[in-house]
Amino acid sequence: MSQITNPILPGFNPDPSIIRVGDDYYIATSTFEWFPGVQIHHSRDLIHWKLIGHPLSRKSQLDIKGNVDSGGVWAPCLSYDNGTYYLIFTDVKSHFGGFKDTHNYLVTATDIKGPWSEPIYLNSSGFDPSLFHDDDGQKWFVNMVWDHRKGKNRFGGILLQEYSEAEKKLVGPIKNIFKGSELGLTEAPHIYKINGWYYLMTAEGGTRVNHAVTMARSRSIEGPYEVDPENPMLTSANKAHLTLQKAGHGSLVETQNGEWYLAHLCSRFLYPSERSILGRETAIQKCEWSEEGWLRVVGGKHGDAQVKVQAPNLPEHPFVKESPLDDFENKELNIHFNSLRVPIEDSWASLTERPGFLRLYGRESLNSLHRQSLIARRQQAFNINVETVVEFEPDSFQQLAGLIYYYNTKNYYYLHVSHDEDLGKCIGILSNTKGIYDEPSEGRLSIDSWDRCYLKAEIREADLQFYYSSNGTDWIKLGPILDATTISDEHADQFVNGYILDQGFTGAFIGMCVQDLTGRNLHGDFDYFKYEEIE
Repeated sequence: MSQITNPILPGFNPDPSIIRVGDDYYIATSTFEWFPGVQIHHSRDLIHWKLIGHPLSRKSQLDIKGNVDSGGVWAPCLSYDNGTYYLIFTDVKSHFGGFKDTHNYLVTATDIKGPWSEPIYLNSSGFDPSLFHDDDGQKWFVNMVWDHRKGKNRFGGILLQEYSEAEKKLVGPIKNIFKGSELGLTEAPHIYKINGWYYLMTAEGGTRVNHAVTMARSRSIEGPYEVDPENPMLTSANKAHLTLQKAGHGSLVETQNGEWYLAHLCSRFLYPSERSILGRETAIQKCEWSEEGWLRVVGGKHGDAQVKVQAPNLPEHPFVKESPLDDFENKELNIHFNSLRVPIEDSWASLTERPGFLRLYGRESLNSLHRQSLIARRQQAFNINVETVVEFEPDSFQQLAGLIYYYNTKNYYYLHVSHDEDLGKCIGILSNTKGIYDEPSEGRLSIDSWDRCYLKAEIREADLQFYYSSNGTDWIKLGPILDATTISDEHADQFVNGYILDQGFTGAFIGMCVQDLTGRNLHGDFDYFKYEEIE
């Protein structure tokens, strides 16, 4: 019997929304401040998955320049009805303190690979929106409502309103249909109609170690909803022995053969730090319906999230393994590359100005929420080797180019080429940890006679070691072993007296970047990028 190995989407692929269209399965996941917006993965067997696209690829669809760290696209919901794909998403402008600015939109397409439409604005009352297509043709929009008032339940329940496809807007009364269970922090609503019941699936407990999937049901879409008596139906809370922690935020799909599977968020810790450098990932569990009509995880005691899961009765459909090397010979960037907040455009990232190279024009600093020249990809395994080579001729200490290991504007390590008044062209390491700048090495070293500089990072779970080379063969260590776990959700979180100063929801990225703080836009040319996962 074939097995699924979790997580199915490793490395910063949270908040899964799964659907089946014919024999094809698709999962949409959150992308936050990274552009383009929303990842779509494809499978035909629930075992093997392939990234096939990003629906929000134009600034007119997603304008997140200036959005806060871990803002941007939260919890997309993918659905399909009568030949059309629907994608609902939240653009989060701010999320610290009492208030959250959360704007909800809808885009559509007749092909999963696009083109996707311009967005239709829906509302701003909360986040985690989804769209339910009822069997009578009505469409219903749900989202959690955020209550900023002191002394109130900030997660104020699940709002329901009808969506008019003809008018392209929400219409009719707004009703709060579910205030949540005793677990609290009720979010991520999805509605399913099965055997005459409306099932409301939510996430509760918060998206950290107490995360959970809750089920409730009603004969009417407006409620009242009764909560599963064995609630929650999936959680890792108080189960430190489980590999998959933070289990919650689920989405349900039925196979062609009547089998049921739950895609859900999870995370894997490094110990003893209990930090997750790969961020929140996507796993899947096989489920069945009890005699009383409640969803249960197959083989998981008390809703445990399992690493090995029985695969559905479908032919296996593996995909061709991707090459670890990108030599920048193609006309378009590798689908795994993302930029921060703004589209990748020839004005600052070009594959054509020098064929065979990625040319990045230096813009703002790594602290910027607006115009960074940074191209990176997710870290998707605990043990990786990454290398690149850059040609860069700085004449100022304000010009930098190199290899970046990045979480957000306050947490990163940067192996870079720059200029020093005494050393000329030089190489060094700089870092930011909870917003505190540092240079964690013996200082800059001169490479003044080098035309190009090869850069490498070796990550072995919690350990990060940088290297540099003049020829790509003879590697020299630079700096000490660094703590890779600072590039994690848990390290990014900062609370003082219960007040959120900073909070992270993403994961580790590694890639290339150039800064020119003089404003002269000096460019760096990268000849290749190699990302290799180590067994």
